[in-house]
Amino acid sequence: MTPQSNCPGIYTLVLCMDRAQEIQIGSLGILEFAPGYYSYTGSARGPGGLKRVDRHIRVLQGQKKTRRWHIDYLLPYTSFLQAFVTKTTQDLECQIAARIGERLAPIRGFGCTDCCCISHLHHSDDLPRMLDIVSKAHSSEWRS
Repeated sequence: MTPQSNCPGIYTLVLCMDRAQEIQIGSLGILEFAPGYYSYTGSARGPGGLKRVDRHIRVLQGQKKTRRWHIDYLLPYTSFLQAFVTKTTQDLECQIAARIGERLAPIRGFGCTDCCCISHLHHSDDLPRMLDIVSKAHSSEWRS
């Protein structure tokens, strides 16, 4: 994984879960996760910017134990596949998550306690389809 810059932006992590699991996700409680692929969209517009992606990878690898966001509880049960990033100061997190959610199954309430979105985590059994959808959601043409 290439280290990310401290530029502000929006990111989507693409993760793989190899088997069904029940996982305690902070205040959401125990959730059931099907095997397959997950995309998580988050904002990195504060201090440190897109270095937040690197932080998430350290949580996934067990190098960082602090659990701050819903995704931090899920990461240790997954493998990292790819990160899509959009360098921007604009608040596009919900817009990108909603675009992905138009085409992929949402995990209701995940990652969206501070907004009115259905979810910022989405599931698919089809990795090529997920990668295409996430890539398009991050493209400026699709957001227009």
